[in-house]
Amino acid sequence: MDKALLERMDDHMVLSILNEKLRLECDSLSALLSLYELDGGRLMARMSQIGYRYDANSNQFKPGA
Repeated sequence: MDKALLERMDDHMVLSILNEKLRLECDSLSALLSLYELDGGRLMARMSQIGYRYDANSNQFKPGA
């Protein structure tokens, strides 16, 4: 997963990729952030802007406050 490419992608495409990576490769958000060297604050803010939040119980981003 190319960080520079993620920066330019549509937010909903990023959401889809993140949820796929969480489902298939990473057992937690912290594992995903570490594996791909992503900025957690920026990522969470970006997902929040489109109305999604990380749900640790299901290990995915879901719609919500």
